[in-house]
Amino acid sequence: MKKIIVSVTNDLSTDQRVQKVCNTLKNNNFEIYLIGRQLPSSLNLNLPYKTFRFKLLFNKGFLFYAEYNLRLFFKLLFLKKDILLANDLDTLLPNFLISTIFNKKLVYDSHELYTEVPELLDRPFIKNIWLTIEKWIFPKLKNVYTVNKSIAKYYNKLYNIDLKVIRNFPNKQVLIKTKKTPFKFEHKNLLIYQGAINKGRGLELIIETMQFLKSTELIIVGDGDIKKNLIKKVNHLNLNQSIKFIDKQLPNQLKELTPLANLGLSIEENLGLNYRYALPNKLFDYIQAEIPVLASDLPEMSSIVKKYHIGEIINIRSPKELAKQIEEILGSKHNYIEFIKRAKQTLTWENEEEKLIEIYTKLI
Repeated sequence: MKKIIVSVTNDLSTDQRVQKVCNTLKNNNFEIYLIGRQLPSSLNLNLPYKTFRFKLLFNKGFLFYAEYNLRLFFKLLFLKKDILLANDLDTLLPNFLISTIFNKKLVYDSHELYTEVPELLDRPFIKNIWLTIEKWIFPKLKNVYTVNKSIAKYYNKLYNIDLKVIRNFPNKQVLIKTKKTPFKFEHKNLLIYQGAINKGRGLELIIETMQFLKSTELIIVGDGDIKKNLIKKVNHLNLNQSIKFIDKQLPNQLKELTPLANLGLSIEENLGLNYRYALPNKLFDYIQAEIPVLASDLPEMSSIVKKYHIGEIINIRSPKELAKQIEEILGSKHNYIEFIKRAKQTLTWENEEEKLIEIYTKLI
């Protein structure tokens, strides 16, 4: 049985893509060892394969990445391994070095255009460090896959590498309806945003939009860099009764929470190529929860929404106009249900994982 060492920089508990990949590989006779990091807020793990989480001295910024990569290098150095799987650019360097030293197969899963994330747009020095690493290693990679066609085309053009596409569809789910909620729900309509609470996610816009929506509440599920600022904004606008924040949830908890909503939001801003080419997990989680979607007019998201008729694309990104569009969707949400149910059967990990298995059985 071949052993795959999988590495990420997050705390492992809520990374659905990594968990799905690991489960698929385990079920196809690979031994999995998953490495991440331990945070004070980290949730307990109950995964069917071995895991390890670093307890780091630094948890953000340059020192975090330097410490994590150094410790990952030495961890990989002394572990038995047959295949190394690096998730995103922030784990690639130590994996590449170890794969070269030991002549082991290296697989790279690019979850996003890492050097184009909004957090790096105003930090040219840090961005150039990551670009230098990418430009040095990427052309040497032989086994690479990513989350959508737009990113695959981008890297293919830049580095002349044939990237495979493994889209981040969720496992097929039985709809779970529960009356238990982690919040007091008073209004007839509920909007949900789930995912990272970071710059460029459109959260400032939807908070301002809530001023113009009646009998509607919004829940924002997750954690991130701007969460405290958003809470201050909600307080300033006196929207505490209409907007509630919920800490990040385990996948099984989200399966119960998401179906309570009437509309799912994926309203990222066009801040750089990373967001422009984004195809967020939450879009497909909304489909599995059988709720319509309101998404940004960005290529990958709009393609799914239009092809499968599972919701609408934002017309105008202003609070008043967006409020009107949301009210129209909520008033006609029954028109989307049959389309959503069809998409739910198609856009599943069970249909996508066959391509993943093929990649690992034909590693170069």
